[in-house]
Amino acid sequence: MLTADFNFPLPEELIAQSPAPQRDQSRLLVLHRATGAVTHHRFRELTQFLRAGDLLVLNNSRVIPARLRGINETSRGELEMLLLEENAVNDWWAMLRPGKRARLGTEILIKTPAGQITETRARVVEINDEGHRRLVFTGTDDLSKSLDSLGETPLPPYIRRAAPNLLPDDLERYQTVYANPPGSVAAPTAGLHFTAALFDEIRALGVEICFVTLHVGPGTFAPVKAEKISEHVMHEERFFIGEPAARAVNDAKKKRRRVIAVGTTTVRVLESVAARHAGRLVAGGGRTNIFIHPPRDFQIVDALVTNFHLPRSTLLMLVSALAAPGGTRGRELLLAAYAEAVRARYSFFSYGDAMLIL
Repeated sequence: MLTADFNFPLPEELIAQSPAPQRDQSRLLVLHRATGAVTHHRFRELTQFLRAGDLLVLNNSRVIPARLRGINETSRGELEMLLLEENAVNDWWAMLRPGKRARLGTEILIKTPAGQITETRARVVEINDEGHRRLVFTGTDDLSKSLDSLGETPLPPYIRRAAPNLLPDDLERYQTVYANPPGSVAAPTAGLHFTAALFDEIRALGVEICFVTLHVGPGTFAPVKAEKISEHVMHEERFFIGEPAARAVNDAKKKRRRVIAVGTTTVRVLESVAARHAGRLVAGGGRTNIFIHPPRDFQIVDALVTNFHLPRSTLLMLVSALAAPGGTRGRELLLAAYAEAVRARYSFFSYGDAMLIL
């Protein structure tokens, strides 16, 4: 299949620049795969489509304040850093902008979000083939513990606001209410719609809930540049599945209960591990670069709660595969649903509305 097959027109004003006033007040488009029918709801009505015995699986990774600002000690040029992954204490891979100001050996003075220069500094010690910089930090015992005072919420690039671009709500709203282990530099956005009260209603229905972890990287926003999707090289992300989640999923599949994934990141964890272990989940951690696109059979996931995704993105391709497992008809089903979402003025992307594929 061609990457161009996954393009669609999207008016810029439909890209959400801020969250809904209340998490579960966002809209919910439901795609019924068997008929292709689309229905319109509010997210708090999700319970109408759940039933006793279902298993809801969510990604509980916590977004870290991964955006840092600083200046080149020599040139005094401004630099923006997006932390990607911690190698060891005070040793991180990062994306820097503009990269030309961050050659090997560059010393960077780290600033607070308010613009004050701190004692913390970073040195560029390595540059990889992707242009990412390896930074060694000094002036702090452990950068990860200093990020709350030094870092900013790493909003995605399509959220464009007048400076200062962070709103008071972003710290809370660009984070799920159940976030736990820190490590993501982008939110698992399908989970942003859930509230504690909604979870109570879901459990009261007899629906089981469990959590897995996939630390979301910036590659989640990257459009596919290859002409053929088979030529795309997928980014890699870290995951972990605990014993309770593995047991819950395996039991649900054994008893033919529905497994409903919340978010494409959850799908990637479940299907990655199932592919390695003959359709079963095994507790533990690792890394995955699984690229799910049509045609694809799914071993674990039966239904999906997700947001609306970027044109030509790997996330759109994953959702298209789930819209018609094992075939290629899902692309047409999904793009028709997206066209209806555009017509009905749904909000798109991270702070946007949600979709349920049944």
